[in-house]
Amino acid sequence: MDRHVTHAMFTLERTYPVPPARVFAAWAEPAAKARWFAAGPDAGHQLDFRAGGREVVHGGPDGGPLMTFETLYRDIVPDERIVYTSTLLAGDDVMTVSLTTVEFRPAEGGTQLVLTEQGAFLDGQEEPAWREQGTAAQLDALSKALTTADEHR
Repeated sequence: MDRHVTHAMFTLERTYPVPPARVFAAWAEPAAKARWFAAGPDAGHQLDFRAGGREVVHGGPDGGPLMTFETLYRDIVPDERIVYTSTLLAGDDVMTVSLTTVEFRPAEGGTQLVLTEQGAFLDGQEEPAWREQGTAAQLDALSKALTTADEHR
């Protein structure tokens, strides 16, 4: 195996038509986060949302290795900021280690979310562009979850 590290950083921005407290709650409440973040009911999503708390999600392709995404929350400022470190594993092999900051800013008509991730991508097992695309898809799923929640209020 070719051992090497690729360092990368990306920033994604989204605007949601709800107040920061609602967007923050979609990250903080286990059932709400599972709706947009976990890959389905078999993902074994666990969320202990507090500084020092952990989040774990399992999944992966059919017939492929079990993928585990594990997060440790480092700093939480309600309705304003979340900072966490994460590892993505395929089986027992570490694929990436990252630091992510999510900021919630009041914006006209709702909330501007700014997510910045800095990652170490190990041995070519994951490409930075794949992570950025996957994270963008999750933020789009968050938008749908917030819209669906509005329809049921």
